[in-house]
Amino acid sequence: MAGLKKKIRIGDLLVHNSVISETQLQLALEKQKSTGLRLGRTLISLGYVGEDQFLEFLSTQLQIPFVDLRRYKFDVTLVQRLSETLARRYRAIVLSDNKGELLVGMADPTDIYAYDAIERALQQPIQQAVVRESELLGTLDLVYRRTEEIANFAEELDEELTDTQFDLASLTPAADDSDAPVVKLLQSIFQDAVQVRASDIHIEPDESVLRIRQRVDGVLQEQVMKERRIAPALVLRLKLLSGLDISEKRLPQDGRFSLKVKNRKLDIRLSTMPIEHGESVVMRLLDQTDGAAQLENVGMPEAMLSQFRRLIHMPHGLILVTGPTGSGKTTTLYGALQELNEVGKKIITVEDPVEYRLQRINQVQVNPKIDLSFARVLRAALRQDPDILLVGEIRDTETAEIALRAAMTGHLVLSTLHTNDAVSSAMRLVDMGAESFLAATALRAVVAQRLVRRLCDNCYIDYTPTAREVAWLGAHLGEEKARAMQLKRPSGCHRCNNTGYRGRIGIFELLILNDEMSDALRRADSSAFVRAAKNSHGYVPLVMSALADAEKGITSLEEVFRIAEQIDESGDFDLAAPEAQ
Repeated sequence: MAGLKKKIRIGDLLVHNSVISETQLQLALEKQKSTGLRLGRTLISLGYVGEDQFLEFLSTQLQIPFVDLRRYKFDVTLVQRLSETLARRYRAIVLSDNKGELLVGMADPTDIYAYDAIERALQQPIQQAVVRESELLGTLDLVYRRTEEIANFAEELDEELTDTQFDLASLTPAADDSDAPVVKLLQSIFQDAVQVRASDIHIEPDESVLRIRQRVDGVLQEQVMKERRIAPALVLRLKLLSGLDISEKRLPQDGRFSLKVKNRKLDIRLSTMPIEHGESVVMRLLDQTDGAAQLENVGMPEAMLSQFRRLIHMPHGLILVTGPTGSGKTTTLYGALQELNEVGKKIITVEDPVEYRLQRINQVQVNPKIDLSFARVLRAALRQDPDILLVGEIRDTETAEIALRAAMTGHLVLSTLHTNDAVSSAMRLVDMGAESFLAATALRAVVAQRLVRRLCDNCYIDYTPTAREVAWLGAHLGEEKARAMQLKRPSGCHRCNNTGYRGRIGIFELLILNDEMSDALRRADSSAFVRAAKNSHGYVPLVMSALADAEKGITSLEEVFRIAEQIDESGDFDLAAPEAQ
């Protein structure tokens, strides 16, 4: 079928083929008048027909293929022959070129006006295919990356700048400067970051180039631009947005600002640092659109989540969440606060910095410049009659002792430590100088966590472990189970930017202190504490949690090994060493 010759009355066809009733069609048409949605989307939203059922019906009636975009291998050059504007307007994507005839996937192949506009734009005959609209929109975000657009805006900004100076007025935020090259460049950078779900943006001037790097699923991706001299202009604009001192280039500065990108409300935490070739800027992107994560969405196994919920609803005691920077501790704590946040409870947080703003919770950001430290705010918070306290991080003896005493005197205290695992966290409090009897009496539980990358569900492939990997697995799971394991490994496709991974999930270990552990902690006997912890009922180490996710096909064995290597402080983890000859 080369193209549509007349408009198809899809509603009549559905009724004629008994897919829906005449009454359902009339109700959908009435609904369509108020929403403006296509009839097919309206029927699906009303539950009169399933999306796949509707699309397969279209495929049969129009004699065109139904293409599953999740498994489709795209030619990005071919896709970009249709401009992003038209692709989004008409919900279409170019799939293949068959001897001069282009196969175009469309969410609504009955739209004759879209068909004609696409054929004019491509200046080639087109053959239609039907695709799921939800998959199409997600695919467009991935294949229309803004790498080229960013490079073009960088070149445009570079042409505006002289060799030695730039116009400060042209870089200052104003109501009518949306066409300024520096504004367009930053907008494009942020839009690209949102499209690929980046958590951080790094702007790093080098000797002869400028590097823009984005952290996606914990791994940095880089774009290098030859327009090195635009770096000061970008830094200046970002400083102005953040309310920082634009004349200070010798000292680090921290700030924040908010903006809206692709209907997402972002809170940007910005840090500048003087480096050899200028100033490095790192921006943490916090998506405020949906607020903080709910506790059930952090990735904790159901049985552990039930225990953790019981712990956070206790009236008093200290609960620690531990792990290195970037392991998701704050997400877990905010999830707990979301659940505890109710009218009958006074909650105060002491943070550095405040990441998500929560209603009804009194959030305080520490400020070392004016001696507003964790300990000082915590002492003041205790005079505010709180039920629950969140201490962003226990960093020193004073903060540790105040938090422990608060936990002993009728307050629930939540906090974090930077430790490798749950077992070492309790003794770390004592090592920091806290009294051992305080730690033994107040500490209720420790959660340790890491983030592992999820395998892309579009391109993972089956994997059989090597002999060396089976030996390592056998030491943890038993040789028989290790030899029988069938795992998944990453492959790479357009959806995951050829990384094989898409998104991250938390892995956890939960250590609930019992009498034996508390007694060892009171005596500051680290060996006895470790023995009691590892022998305690229900304790599952982090590596075993990661292995459980690998067995389910959620993550890969290489992610398990990465976690094992992080935790193994002895330096004995040498799986990657070459085989002995």
